[in-house]
Amino acid sequence: MRFGLFFVGEYINLVILGSMLTVFFLGGWMGPWLPGVVWFSIKVLLVCFFFIWVRGTLPRLRYDQLMHFGWKILLPLALLNVILTGAVLLWRQG
Repeated sequence: MRFGLFFVGEYINLVILGSMLTVFFLGGWMGPWLPGVVWFSIKVLLVCFFFIWVRGTLPRLRYDQLMHFGWKILLPLALLNVILTGAVLLWRQG
């Protein structure tokens, strides 16, 4: 029963995240021919399908690999992004 509740919670999270992504980035309920509820449902289902497809096909990283990727690759890239953005903004002002 605990695993079932965990599983249902994971899929509820997936649907809520798909709904938020649809509203924020995919135009929400806007569509050319069908009513808004139908467009919204189609978009949410496609986002959920994409998430499940990616999760099922890509390999999972171990925790140490994920920490290495975050600290050694993503953090320096984020700092470089901040520095370059600041340089571009400074260059455009003056």
